[in-house]
Amino acid sequence: MSSTYEEALAADESSVSATRSRAMRGFAAMDPQKQREIASLGGRAAHQSGHAHQFTPEEARAAGRKRHQKNLASAV
Repeated sequence: MSSTYEEALAADESSVSATRSRAMRGFAAMDPQKQREIASLGGRAAHQSGHAHQFTPEEARAAGRKRHQKNLASAV
């Protein structure tokens, strides 16, 4: 085998290992329970600061109607 093939193979393997090492970093590498705790804190903070949207019953009904109309149209 030529050295260029071996070099290309080695480069490919190093990029695969680099991808694997990046795959489970930060938030994604955390325990699912820890992720939920952190996400919950963010949601609570958003509600306390007034930045979280809360649907009124009318808005929820309108969204439901819109979604059902979309489903019916795609089924035909």
